[in-house]
Amino acid sequence: MSQSPVPGPDVPPWEQMLRAMLGDGADDAIAELRARGIDPATLGGAGDLPTDPAAIQQVVAQMQSLFAGGDDQPVNWQMAHDLARQQASVGGDPSLTPTQGRQVRDALSVAELWLDAATDLPPATAPARAWSRAEWVEATLPAWRTLTEPVASSLSTALVEALGGQLELPPGTMLPGGVEPGQLLRRLGSAVFGLQVGQAAGTLSHDVFGTTDIGLPLLDVPAPALVAANVEEFAEGLDAPPEEVRLFLALREAAATRLFTHVPWLRAHLLATVEAYARGITIDVDQLEEAVGSIDPTDAAALQQALSGGVFAPHTTDEQKAALERLETALALVEGWVDEVSATAALPHLPHGVALREMIRRRRAAGGPAEQTFANLVGLELRPRRLRDAAALWAQIARDGGTAARDAVWDHPDLLPSTADLDDPAGYAARRATAAGEAAEVDRALAEIFGEEPDES
Repeated sequence: MSQSPVPGPDVPPWEQMLRAMLGDGADDAIAELRARGIDPATLGGAGDLPTDPAAIQQVVAQMQSLFAGGDDQPVNWQMAHDLARQQASVGGDPSLTPTQGRQVRDALSVAELWLDAATDLPPATAPARAWSRAEWVEATLPAWRTLTEPVASSLSTALVEALGGQLELPPGTMLPGGVEPGQLLRRLGSAVFGLQVGQAAGTLSHDVFGTTDIGLPLLDVPAPALVAANVEEFAEGLDAPPEEVRLFLALREAAATRLFTHVPWLRAHLLATVEAYARGITIDVDQLEEAVGSIDPTDAAALQQALSGGVFAPHTTDEQKAALERLETALALVEGWVDEVSATAALPHLPHGVALREMIRRRRAAGGPAEQTFANLVGLELRPRRLRDAAALWAQIARDGGTAARDAVWDHPDLLPSTADLDDPAGYAARRATAAGEAAEVDRALAEIFGEEPDES
């Protein structure tokens, strides 16, 4: 997205403040305000914040009509939902025709048959689904809570600590409902996060093919699904026939769904790692206070320059960077397995399978504006940096021990390959043999200590 222009001096202060705090998302936020019947251009009267207590109460009442639905949650999810649905409908999002639904379900059914020859993991038990973009939003939005709420909570607290003292009201002024200034700031933060999450989720609904192609599972109960309109748009202009493109994307979706269905610890492991990473992000409150402490909150240009990227810019510690590296490795392993298994299944059946595989790899590596928005929200880029290395590792494991050995790596999280394995796939088997030998030595030593017969199995 292009950067929002700095508002001119004739723009009312409340609109200036919103633009300063929302940055690139200002236009979308102001459009959402107006859609809800609130015009930022009228909130500040003639252009200056009013000093009359009654006038201030009227302004605050208007603002609170926007924030009331947040219920002091870290993210205003009603706002996120409404904006995501609105973004999903941009350019049209008609209900699927019977033909579209049948094409998607047939492609997923064929994909399951082909995958049976490429992996020992059985098909998912949930039925295949064909979705519109709005249906994708409704099904996946709950997962964004896990991704965004922990860091949103921390940032909301930092915002109140840094700016709460500046929200001074004239004597005799009472906020509607007895709301304290700090609570109003929390609701402002909740609204800002709601707008950003809704904008990103709605934009993603135009980019994704299913429920797994951002690297994280977005359904509590994994089920293969494709967004028919996105599949059709992606196929337009390609040399491959639309039916072949649909089948290839169905293979990827079905393979990932098998993985998340039959490796029961994997989804919880990934989402818990994301949550732990987000909760561990620290906010440099002193730096935030220094940035805004001497600035009039209604001075849009000065505030935006001080924040340089928005209020919601977390300070990431060295520990969190290390955690992020571990998380990115896990995401690469998931996507690398899906990439290798789906390509193996496609090879005997799809003439353009190799070209489609490369196209998807490049698409995932490039990312997009919505993925960058989530990177700004939680410091997490939803794409694997080492997909090719991970795919090469899984192929090497299959060559060394067969598909059963490759899939058995998912039996326990302790068996997951490391970054060293991604660096040197050919040495994976030797490193695992060494590790197994060391573990056996430990077992024998413990057996001797406790007077037990060592397990030689």
